[in-house]
Amino acid sequence: MTPPFVRAWFEGLSSPVQNLLVAIGVLFFGVTLGAIVAAVVHRLLVALGVDDAVEGTPFERTARQFGSSTVHLLAQIVGAFVFFLAALYAMRTIGLVPGEAFLDEIGAFLPRLFIAVFVILTGLILGDKAEIVVGERLRSVKLPEVTVVSTLVKLSILYVAGLIALSQLGVATAALLVLLAAYAFGVFFLGGLAFKDLLASAAAGIYLLMTEPYTIGDEVEIDGSRGIVQEIDVFVTYVENDGEEFVIPNRKVVSEGAMRVRSY
Repeated sequence: MTPPFVRAWFEGLSSPVQNLLVAIGVLFFGVTLGAIVAAVVHRLLVALGVDDAVEGTPFERTARQFGSSTVHLLAQIVGAFVFFLAALYAMRTIGLVPGEAFLDEIGAFLPRLFIAVFVILTGLILGDKAEIVVGERLRSVKLPEVTVVSTLVKLSILYVAGLIALSQLGVATAALLVLLAAYAFGVFFLGGLAFKDLLASAAAGIYLLMTEPYTIGDEVEIDGSRGIVQEIDVFVTYVENDGEEFVIPNRKVVSEGAMRVRSY
């Protein structure tokens, strides 16, 4: 129950002064609640291992240069969203927002804007992480085309994140579907043409691994390169001779043939 002297003090104030005090109270509440929400989100992201997952990504390194981190940035964005909602209500209280209709429009648009920004940031983080993981997995494949695969994976994630963000901002769905179809065509068709040698080596590698015309330790001659087979993967065969290592694409093994040297 409000003490009589406090109620009497408020009743003695004019309406603009009351609105200003309410607005200040709302702003203070928004700052406090935003800080609490940001701290909770930060703890949650750390507990989920997000800080370890994004370690070493370009996004994390960029955030570090500005004295922040990915987890801290995401938490601050959530806290800022809470504060912005409180600030919007405070401005409405003192009459800085023109009307209820405008306030309703902003109130409906803000969650979509928040989701769009969050999706873009998540796409950047996931794209960087996927690029690192795919690059590490394909590091042993010593073919020049492979270096583009990790970049293509990152761009694909960013593209999908961009489409989701645009849809949240009200961009026409039909236009997004056309863009998605064009992108899929570029990735699968044009990418297939660009990586035809890599795909051919992969298909040949699967055939070699299944039929085993030679195994590790065999002496072979492939496309003029003779030596001991050290490793066979999906894309290439590693042959070593007198300290020299030959990396032979599997498509050449199938097209040129492999001669296995038998010693008696």
